[in-house]
This record gives sequence, structure tokens and C-alpha cells, in this order.
Amino acid sequence: MTITHPSFGTVADDRVIIFDTTLRDGEQSPGFSMNLEEKIRMAKALEELGVDVIEAGFPVASPGDFESVQKIAETVREAVVCGLARSGGKRDIEAAGEAIAKAPRRRIHNFISTSPLHMKYKLRMEPETVLELIAEGNKASRHFTDDVQWSAEDGSRTDPDFLCRCVETAIIHGATTINIPDTVGFTTPDELQAIFTMLRERVPGAEKVIFSTHNHNDLGLGVANTLAAVAGGARQIECTINGIGERAGNAALEEIVMAIRTRRDKIPFQNRIETPRLLGISRLLANITGFDVQPNKAIVGRNAFAHESGIHQDGILKNAATYEIMTPESVGWSKTSLVLGKHSGRAAFRDKLKSLGYDLSDDKIQNAFERFKVLADQKKTVFDDDIRALVDDETRDHDRIRFVSLELLAGSKRPAQAELELLVDGIVKSAKVSGNGPVDAAFKAIGEIFPHEAALELFSVGAVTEGTDAQAKTTVRLQEGGKMVDGQGADADTIVSAVRAYVHALNKLVVKRTRAEPEALSV
Repeated sequence: MTITHPSFGTVADDRVIIFDTTLRDGEQSPGFSMNLEEKIRMAKALEELGVDVIEAGFPVASPGDFESVQKIAETVREAVVCGLARSGGKRDIEAAGEAIAKAPRRRIHNFISTSPLHMKYKLRMEPETVLELIAEGNKASRHFTDDVQWSAEDGSRTDPDFLCRCVETAIIHGATTINIPDTVGFTTPDELQAIFTMLRERVPGAEKVIFSTHNHNDLGLGVANTLAAVAGGARQIECTINGIGERAGNAALEEIVMAIRTRRDKIPFQNRIETPRLLGISRLLANITGFDVQPNKAIVGRNAFAHESGIHQDGILKNAATYEIMTPESVGWSKTSLVLGKHSGRAAFRDKLKSLGYDLSDDKIQNAFERFKVLADQKKTVFDDDIRALVDDETRDHDRIRFVSLELLAGSKRPAQAELELLVDGIVKSAKVSGNGPVDAAFKAIGEIFPHEAALELFSVGAVTEGTDAQAKTTVRLQEGGKMVDGQGADADTIVSAVRAYVHALNKLVVKRTRAEPEALSV
């Protein structure tokens, strides 16, 4: 079945029109208001994304809203620019008509409540009065454009017989798109599908218009209800970027579009959205509004293509389809992210080392992996620089001395105590020493386990990454008999990193003791 529409011409039955209301319903959310420049940027991005209809605002609401709709109408060339108006408000419709006048393709979207609850307490009108306003609103809208949309506010809670009368009235008086919103996110998928099926079967002239669905997410069913409405015959989807909107938000454009693309076997429909632009426009909106999406947000959340579980990482490395139903590139991400954390396995750790340029033996990988697991228990996020510091510290050659463990007792009431264990030439040795602070006690313990005459020339501590849980990276410079060496160590514990750095420097001194080194190398 095909429908002829004033803005889209012949619309095939497998085509869904994407109607974005980020700049109207989305912007009504507390804290999400945008200025004129920001709305223009978003409108341009929506047009580049491939959105069919941009609901630019509610022109009568304020002079600022009128101006923004007017400027968007002057800017957007391909998408239909839509202005919202109340069916019973003559000034509403005139303002909308004036605001969209310069758009090459333009629409007026008029609406009125139809549920018993809204008619009684909000409108304080009888059903017959509502029907009269539906007729007036659509006739008035046709003076400004042939593309007229009518919405039954709170349509999902409207009496079915009355809803049929309302839709029929809207069609008779010029509406070319009929929208049935689940305004408060109350309905369920099976109920909403049944509503659209009923309207298409019962309303005279239903075959001549496009039915539209607009779903809120109060019960977390916005996207599910949208797809159910499409199954019931809706061919226009109203949605927002990042799912923003009143209360819990609207159905998210990116989720709907990728559900259609990914499950063509169950949802065999077409649209014009350029999906690789989804992440970019999501970030643009977040930047404009100051509201980032939650990390686990479908499609555009930073964890959407990130894997920490060792079992998942192993599967991804063997075949990405084991745990990813779409490619990250298809929505704008550059690649899958294997996040290293306490749940990661050896396969992901080995892959990370390879990507960082390390080519290590199995024994060294195992030693580094064991230390990584300890670090991952201490840190929420393990960054690449953490891995580099850890591996550089753990996989040095010719180390006669290796760190085993450190226990500290420190504070302001008594001298610090350090109980240290080192592996020296394959034998575990320990010492328990007091000192003037934890660093002094730890360094004295090293001297007791491995006596030496080296003098400490430099002690410097920095952070490998940001955050209070960042690894400390310590540099220790030792001087012995005219020989100067620097040692580095890294650990989530600052004193442990200092001990590792000192031990590293000692190992370098041991090597210098046993071989003569030229002052300079000729190339």
C-alpha cells in the first residue's frame, strides 16, 4: 500500500518518516533550553543526519520561540520544518504559519486533548466542543500549508469510539498526518499496536493519511511502544536525540533507528538516517545542554561498545559478533573498546599489550597480568598509561632484586615502621625497620636486606593518570662511586611505588658494578 503525501509524495508502505522533536518536546525538559544559535546548530545537524521532519518549536509560546522557528525555517532546505499549535488557538496557528512561512517544506502540527481525564480537568470541555476545535484547527492550518498534522493529546487513554470520531474529523478538515501520542508513557506495546490497527480499520479515509506515533518513556517502554505502533500501521515516528523530553523523556531516535537497521528480519522498514552521524549529534546535544548521556545508554553511551568481562573480551577478540549485534563504526564510534578492569582476562590483557607495542614472553605476561589484577582491584579504571607503567616496572631484565611485599605503620603519634620483603637472587628476605616517616623506613629496610653505599640524590613522585585513585609514578636517583642511576616505579600505593623505584635503581647499580660501560656510544 502506498500513500500520497503533500511533502513526501508517494510513500511506500515499508518507509518510515523520522520526525524529530528534540527542539520542541526535548527542549521543554527542565534544564534543556537552548538559545537561538544552539537551536540553529542542532537543526543543521538534524538535517545532515537525514531527519525528515524537524519540529522546531512552539511559536506562540514566546517571542524567542517564534524567532527560533522562523530562523530554522530560513536555514533548513531539505527537511520539513514544523511549528506546533493548539487546535483551539487561532493565534497559535497564525503564529505557527508565520514562523514557518519561509521554509521550502513546512508543516503545522496542531493538537488537543481527547482523553476523558484531560477533557474534564484540563480543558473543561465537552467532547462535542473538542470535535469542533479539531475541525477549526485543521481548517485554519490549511490556510498556511497543505502539510497539516493533528495530534490527539493523551490519545492512548482516549475512549476508542471517541478517538475514531476525532481522527475522522481531523481527516475531513485537512489533516494529512494523524499522530496518536502516548503522552504520559502509560500504554504497553500490545495496547498501542491495537489502537493503530483499530483506527486504520474503522476510520473512513484512514488509507489517505500517514499515522504517526509519539511515545514517552515514563515506564521505560518508549522505544518498544514505538516499534509496536509501526507494526500496527504507523509510518511516522516522533522521537528525540538521546531520548530527551518531558519527565522521563521521549523514545530515543538512535535506539529506534538502530533497532530497525539491526532487526530487519522483524522490523522490515526503511528510513533516511545516516547512522554513522548518530554519535556526533548525540555529543553535540550533550555539549549544548550540558547533560551527558549515562555511560550505559544504548548506542551512544560510552560503554555501549566497551567490554570489561574477561569472557566477553575473549569472545570479541575471536569474533566481534559474539557480543556485538552492530558495529561501532555503524553509529559513529571508531572501534570497540576492551576496557581493562578487574573482570578482564588474559586474552584482553595480552591484546592490550600488543596494541601498546609490547612483545613479551609468556612468563613476563603472566607476571604482569598478576600485578595488573591487583591494580584493577584498587582502581575503577585502568588506563593505557597505567599498563605501560606497570609493565615497564615488572618486566625489566637482569633484576637480581625484586619487590615482594610491604607493610607500613605510619602516623603522627609514633615513628613509622616498614616491614619489607624482597626477592634477592631467588631467595625471599625480609626486614622490619623504623624510620622518620614511611619513605625513610621503607628505604632503610631496603638497605638492611641489600646492604649498599649508594646515596639518594633525587626522590620525585607524580601521578600516572588523573583522579584520586591514580597510580603514583616515582623516580629515585642513586649515586655510588661516581656512578649515577635513575630508577622508576609505579603503584596505586605511593610508598610501594617508591620502593619499586629504589629497587629498580639498585638493580641498575648492580649491573654497573659488574661491567664497565663506555662514557659514550659512537654511532
